[in-house]
Amino acid sequence: MSLIAQHPYIKVERKVTGIEQVEIEHERIIFLYIDKVITQHREFPIKVVTDFSFREIGNQGGILYLHTLLGVYTYNVKSSPEAFITAYREYFK
Repeated sequence: MSLIAQHPYIKVERKVTGIEQVEIEHERIIFLYIDKVITQHREFPIKVVTDFSFREIGNQGGILYLHTLLGVYTYNVKSSPEAFITAYREYFK
């Protein structure tokens, strides 16, 4: 299992108390291996991954889209994942 690329993403947890709502950011990493893509709670065999794409939102990062045969999964990112996407496309396309 050889690592090709990795990129950080953010999971936002919202907690509501009696008087306020608090947002807690958890920084996680998406890993691209020769045979699979791994996130904090999911693992995708590379044969079901069809592409990655990115949509910038303002100047604060954007959304990384993981396209699979099972559907599209979204990951909030604070920095551009272009190097990650390029690594995927060069290796698998």
